[in-house]
This record gives sequence, structure tokens and C-alpha cells, in this order.
Amino acid sequence: MRIVVLGATGMAGTAVVAEALRRGHEVTAVSRQRRPRADDHLTSRVLDVTDVDGVADVLEDCDAAVVALRAPSGQEGDLAGLTTGVLDAASRSRTPLLIIGGAAPLQSPNHPGVLAIDDPAVVPPAWRKVARASLEQFRSCQAHNYQGWVYLSPPALFGPGDVTGSYRRGTTTLLVDDQGQSRISPEDLACAVVDELEHPGGQQHVTVIASV
Repeated sequence: MRIVVLGATGMAGTAVVAEALRRGHEVTAVSRQRRPRADDHLTSRVLDVTDVDGVADVLEDCDAAVVALRAPSGQEGDLAGLTTGVLDAASRSRTPLLIIGGAAPLQSPNHPGVLAIDDPAVVPPAWRKVARASLEQFRSCQAHNYQGWVYLSPPALFGPGDVTGSYRRGTTTLLVDDQGQSRISPEDLACAVVDELEHPGGQQHVTVIASV
């Protein structure tokens, strides 16, 4: 596959690029700063995602794109608008998008009918601003005319940790393990991302958790 990764130098994007290359895919890694790397299957592009025409040009000849955008601290409110711009660009070529978002739009496992963002046991007050950005991002996807996207919500804790090489998949409710933990490493999330690109599951909103 020819895969574009937007936000390729962030934690999620870096792991997705590595996993896609490991599987032999052709990858175009897009970021604001070029980070050259010696790989026959990797192309690096410097591009600001606010340039909708530029993003549309990059997406035109690919099979699918991964959107791994994160707004800088203090600019979390920009995330929904950035994502809308990518959706605008993708709509021109009908490029399938896999958007790595946040856990806020998931249902709480503790209180059916309550979003994770409204459950303090899942989203403490200190995380609420970032969580609000992911909820607004998800809603911007739902409201867009182009519906060729899948929104992947990581678990509550997404960061460096044990790499299991596997994961458990769910849909719209936050997953927890037998110890009540909800976490995944970037490497395991990347496996889920590339699996979804290779074999789409048919759901528009999915989540994953580390398999232990």
C-alpha cells in the first residue's frame, strides 16, 4: 500500500511509520520539519497541514492516510479545525483516512451512557482540556460531508510502555484490562492502525487496548 502519515514525527506517527515500513508498505511521512531517513520505501515531506491544497496534493496518489495530529500545548482548540482541513483535502480524491484521536468520545466503562470525558475516574480534571480537543475533533468528523474516515480512540493511557505485539479491539466503549487499566504503547497502537488499513473492519469509531 501507499500510505501517507500526517504528523509523522509525533509519538503515534513515528510508530505508525515504523510499523508500515516494517510490513513493506510505501510511506510518505509528512511533518512540519523534515527528518531524513535512509529507507527505500520512505519519502519525507515538509508540509503545514493548514495548507489544504498541499495536503490534497499529497493525498491524491495514496491508498490511505493516517492522521496523527496533535496541537501544541495551549492550542488544543485548533485540533478540530486542522482535522476539518484534512477532511476537506481528502474529499477531493476520496482518500480513506484513519484518524488517531483521543479517548474522550468513548463511552465510560463505569457509567453506560456517559462519555469518558465526563467520568473523572477516566479523565481527571488536569486532562480535560486535551480531552475536550479530541471530543471536538471527533464531532468535526461526524459533521463533515466526507465520511471516508475511521476514528481510532486510544485507551485512557497512551504512551511508552510494554510492547506486546498484540492488542484487543473494541468500538465505542473504553476498554479496560483485568486489572482495571486502560493503556497501550505506541508500537502496539501502530499494529492496530496498520491492521485497519490492510483489512478495514467496517466500523467508523473503534478503540484498542494492550493485550496482556
